[in-house]
Amino acid sequence: MVDALRGKKVEEALTNLSFIPKRSALPLQKLLASALANAKNLSMPVENLIVKEITVDTGATLYRRRPRSKGMANPIRKRTSHVTVMLAEK
Repeated sequence: MVDALRGKKVEEALTNLSFIPKRSALPLQKLLASALANAKNLSMPVENLIVKEITVDTGATLYRRRPRSKGMANPIRKRTSHVTVMLAEK
């Protein structure tokens, strides 16, 4: 999903994310909007910003157990991820 955003202008990437029907689109859209707001606070020219680098790495995993019959339990892994966004001027 993040491969579709790499190398595009920030405004174009935000527009593309609003039309993608995947569950991960909304958190990525919020993250990109936050990165754009941070760039505005640093007084960078917003119209020239592109998504230089965006990566999704594995985060911490929460381990839980689901009870089953005869006193057994199956593991549940609740996985998380770390997303890194780097914006650059064109």
